[in-house]
Amino acid sequence: MSIANVKPPIAEKRPRIETWHGFEKRDDYHWLKAENWQEVMHDPSLLPQDIRAVLEGENAYHEAVMADTTALQDTLFAEMKGRIKEDDSSVPAPDGAFSYYSSYITGGQQPRFARKLRDMSGPEQLLLDGNELSKDTEYFRFGGIAISPDHSLAAWSFDNKGSEFYELRVRDLATGQDHADILQNTAGEATWAADGKSYFYTVQDENHRPLKTYHHILGQPQESDRLVYEEKDTGLFSGVGKTNSEHFIVISSHDHDTSENWIIDAARPLDAPKLIAARKTGLEYDIEHWIDQFIIKTNADGAEDYKIVTAPVADPRPENWIDLIPHREGCLIVGTIVLKNWLVRMERENALPRIVVRDMKTGEEHSIAFDEEAYSLGFGEMREYDTDILRFSYSSMTTPSQVYDYNMRDRSRVLRKTQEVPSGHEPANYVTRRVQALAHDGELIPVTLLYRKSTPLDGSAPLWLYGYGSYGISIPAGFNTNILSLVDRGFIYAIAHVRGGEEKGRRWYKTGKLEHKNNTFRDFISCAEHLIRSGFTAKGNIVAQGGSAGGMLMGAVSNMAPELFKGIVADVPFVDVLSTMLDDTLPLTPPEWPEWGNPIKDKAAYEAIAAYSPYDRVEAKAYPNILAVGGLTDPRVTYWEPAKWVARLRELKTNDNLLLFKTNMGAGHGGASGRFDRLKEVAFVYAFGMKVAGLV
Repeated sequence: MSIANVKPPIAEKRPRIETWHGFEKRDDYHWLKAENWQEVMHDPSLLPQDIRAVLEGENAYHEAVMADTTALQDTLFAEMKGRIKEDDSSVPAPDGAFSYYSSYITGGQQPRFARKLRDMSGPEQLLLDGNELSKDTEYFRFGGIAISPDHSLAAWSFDNKGSEFYELRVRDLATGQDHADILQNTAGEATWAADGKSYFYTVQDENHRPLKTYHHILGQPQESDRLVYEEKDTGLFSGVGKTNSEHFIVISSHDHDTSENWIIDAARPLDAPKLIAARKTGLEYDIEHWIDQFIIKTNADGAEDYKIVTAPVADPRPENWIDLIPHREGCLIVGTIVLKNWLVRMERENALPRIVVRDMKTGEEHSIAFDEEAYSLGFGEMREYDTDILRFSYSSMTTPSQVYDYNMRDRSRVLRKTQEVPSGHEPANYVTRRVQALAHDGELIPVTLLYRKSTPLDGSAPLWLYGYGSYGISIPAGFNTNILSLVDRGFIYAIAHVRGGEEKGRRWYKTGKLEHKNNTFRDFISCAEHLIRSGFTAKGNIVAQGGSAGGMLMGAVSNMAPELFKGIVADVPFVDVLSTMLDDTLPLTPPEWPEWGNPIKDKAAYEAIAAYSPYDRVEAKAYPNILAVGGLTDPRVTYWEPAKWVARLRELKTNDNLLLFKTNMGAGHGGASGRFDRLKEVAFVYAFGMKVAGLV
């Protein structure tokens, strides 16, 4: 594909040479990282002009190259918007005298939060209107919304930069007015004390790390708030929440494989926090409360896929932990809900989820599962502790989301909502499948497929292959109306459930991290090769997509097996892994060392990361068509990572395939904040994939 008539911008080379463990590390584009990046997170206008010129030049370039897809983007946007019920609302969640829900209005970009009386009678009381709150700002995203115990106040937060520094306020629900209390630079969540006159919250420091938890008394200035807990280890982040019983405030510090929890009686907010179990590298646990016991999910005693134990509230030290749900290898306990009479857990085995319900008085258990080859389950919003009703959602790649209220006592279920697709959707026209790809070392990698029944399976179809594979995050095989715009045009859509996720348990995660990280990349390549051999597509006819750490996956496979892919879409891609892990001032670096290794102290970790870090492995060869997308105020994957990667690719790649870089100058990691603006970004990505696949 020739783009000879449009010239790409060329970033200046300004060599920077460092030496680590005897290795020389040269970085010609280090200067694209603004020295005042912390200030830019708060005020994007402070970005140095030479860096801004590069980003704006790249934006002008991609707009020129993609100009011939403008009509297609408009069509895709209209299609995807047409599948959204614009005046949609969530299933109301009972809580005391009220039922709470969120909703959208026709044409509205932001959610509204409201309540009615518990039986849904009487008029709606609008609590927060995101459309009104966002009318004077380019970017707006709600953080947390916490209702006080007496239902008179709402602690709510918002981010208007995309940098995830949340402003926290308190609204009087009788008057609709906010109190004078305005807290800055918070992590977004507030946790009320039992009397509803104070709450706990966490602050982000200048390096965007949530390390300090404070207690705020209504009517007092933020400067006078009491420091309750300070995490001294910058490798762990802290947060604050509450047990489902609402009896205990829980302060948690954690990284990706270690956790520590402290509790405060919610009725005694001035008490000092009480430690549950001291941190021990590799020990994970989280806690809930039931009568006189804590219910703890943990990996203690070699329970790799977790077990559930009890501990007396009076003395919850680990020596008093007693197994309640034993560990079962390969059966991952994903999450739990503790209620007055029930313990509900989500399990995943062989990449399929199920819900298990346990009667806490009798110990009797039963499970909820479905028959499709691949599907997604999730817990719904539940605000009450004393209930026999479990709310959960179910969907598959072909089946729109369904929300059920399940009576755990008589095992009946009521369908409360089915996701509406206003433009129409006929599940019978589509096929969802689960196949297994053989990895280089004999492991079987699950792959979920979606395609139209009419799509030929003779190798001629283009294939869109999505992957992530980090932090133990599993990609659900759930319904996504946007994907229909791809499969309706002949794409086969596939999700590669590669190592680094937890689809097949914690072992699946652990064999895709640290020194085993290469398995993630090789698994993705194995999935692509399997789909080619099986006749779903052909070599060089695959568009691959991944975001964040999945963007790192995209960078790695474009270096390792570029011939397999027609296009690569790297959303907010973590591609400058080595430089980031060597910079301990960046927000996420110290907590990420358990995931990637610490190349500052560990020569072996340095060598391992250097061997796959996409930016460092770019070389002179032919690359697929590539689209990189970044956000200027992204604190998770900073804008300069894709900027540097693209600059180096421009310097070294030997063919004329497209190389485009789009920076959202008014957003961060999640892209545009409005629901329709976000669809425009998806339409742009899909148009790129269709363009390089020859469907334009």
